[in-house]
Amino acid sequence: MAVDWEQRVDFGRLRTDRLARVRAVLERSELGALLLFDQNNIRYVTSSHIGEWARDKSARCVIVPRTGDPVLWDFGSAAKHHQLFAPWLPESSWRAGVTSMRGAMPRQTGVPDLLAGHIYDVLDDHGLTDRPLGVDLTDMETLASLGRRGIATGDAQPVMLEARKIKTADEIALLDQAAGIVDAVYEQIYRTLRPGIKESTIVADAQRLLFELGSEQVEAINAVSGDRCNPHPHVFSDRLLRPGDQAFFDIIHSFMGYRTCYYRTFSVGGTNQGQIDAYKQCREWLDDAISLVRPGMTTDRIAAVWPTAEELGFPNEEACFGLQFGHGLGVGLYESPMISRLHSFDDPIVIEEGMVFALETYCATKDGRGAARIEEEVVVTADGPELLTRFPGEELLVCGKTYVRGADLVAATEHAEV
Repeated sequence: MAVDWEQRVDFGRLRTDRLARVRAVLERSELGALLLFDQNNIRYVTSSHIGEWARDKSARCVIVPRTGDPVLWDFGSAAKHHQLFAPWLPESSWRAGVTSMRGAMPRQTGVPDLLAGHIYDVLDDHGLTDRPLGVDLTDMETLASLGRRGIATGDAQPVMLEARKIKTADEIALLDQAAGIVDAVYEQIYRTLRPGIKESTIVADAQRLLFELGSEQVEAINAVSGDRCNPHPHVFSDRLLRPGDQAFFDIIHSFMGYRTCYYRTFSVGGTNQGQIDAYKQCREWLDDAISLVRPGMTTDRIAAVWPTAEELGFPNEEACFGLQFGHGLGVGLYESPMISRLHSFDDPIVIEEGMVFALETYCATKDGRGAARIEEEVVVTADGPELLTRFPGEELLVCGKTYVRGADLVAATEHAEV
């Protein structure tokens, strides 16, 4: 993604642009500063990353004041590493610190109050102790420790989601590369999917190729086949694929912090008219939604082209939430805009140039034994939608069909003799 002889992704510009966006939105809010524990938010404002290990531990956090540099309290020696190798912020921004680790370091250890004291000192240095501190997510003990220092708290996530809503050219390039990696994985799946292979084996092979091609995190790979297709279980299993199965996959991974959400459906060794009909309907619902993607469109009009819950055999929209769905895509899997029949009619969002989101649809076969699931990632341009996902998805592809009938060979031999 970066060489000295071509201008590709400008990581310096990426870092500067992201922090500037956050500061602009923070300035318009009532908050004095942001305290961020969400790893996606931390990466967005600091361009720091210590791997998937940190994903669910709340072991690091950053404070972003209205003016001045962010301050990140990181896990042990990671702070020293940043001081040596992350010169885009001053050394004083990279500090060792200990959080409550989701309550594993409770109040009696003194750790939560120690961190709250560090946070108070930064707020005091910037004259912000009298303004609410926005927090995106944390544990109750950390909130209690902030309260004991007299720090009022608010919600940081609306600020971060607003800042992350419109993607820069560098972000779109990274999202495109992330999708390109999945293109290659689907080529592998297409060539290896056959009767006698397990869903879990496909997942293992896909994970290996993802990492070989540059993925830094594989969040999930759904592999769903045969009678597991309906209802959609959203997880892979050890099921052995059989001839005539329908199978769909979703590959969610991260490249340089930017994610994919990318479904494709195949038939294994053969297909039938019911599977083809379900796929065709699924594709029509998806294409109808994509055709509406342009600046100025609203999300309620996109949601309106999808079938109701009752038409899909569910009692209400909550029960089938996510089957016909749209969501923003960036450093997080779910960003603005979110699109569904559950909420978009009451809370429509205007589509803007520079948004990137995924649209996904689902259709079960009439006999209930299979289902199609397709997803495309879309960039909103001034001229309309541009797809990042390029592995063929217009028609149902059949994998593992290598059989040759004896009758065909005999017929071919007789024809040659004549």
